[in-house]
Amino acid sequence: MNGRTITTIATCIAVLGALSACEGVKKQLGFTKQSPDEFRVVSRAPLTLPPDYSLRPPEPGATRPQEGTSADQARQAVFKEDVPKGPTPEEKAAVDGRSMGEVSILKLAGAEGADPKIRSTVNSETQQINVDNQSFLDALVFWRNPEQPGEVVDPEAEARRLRENAALGKSVSDGKTPTIERRKKGFLEGIF
Repeated sequence: MNGRTITTIATCIAVLGALSACEGVKKQLGFTKQSPDEFRVVSRAPLTLPPDYSLRPPEPGATRPQEGTSADQARQAVFKEDVPKGPTPEEKAAVDGRSMGEVSILKLAGAEGADPKIRSTVNSETQQINVDNQSFLDALVFWRNPEQPGEVVDPEAEARRLRENAALGKSVSDGKTPTIERRKKGFLEGIF
């Protein structure tokens, strides 16, 4: 072999070696593993059923649903039982917007006879509790205890008044009962 052929072969090997390091060339030549992209995999939606799939077009010669099955007809003839006609309570509730499952759960929970005005009853009871707790909220928000209702009697002055009335022979209720005047608190008083 001459030098020119060896140089050409060496150049081709060097170029192939350099290109084999490139990811794109590896993919095109099939040297890399091809796994599916998990974000591009899409599952097909299931086939949908019509809203009321129990309805079927009538078939010639089939029994009518109003007449019932032959077993129902025989039971009615032998035992004189009335086969229920019309919708059951569950079916009526299903017409009201509830499913049969919801109706059966409510029946098992004993809630089918619930008071329809329960929300107004709960609201009125809650309002009474809120009124009772108003003083707690005032103490929490305004950081002070509410003022006590009524007047505070000055015990020393009241004892003196009662002794004077007893000494003069007057009635206990004569005269004005001395009280302690409360002064108004300042805006920031009691906060710090």
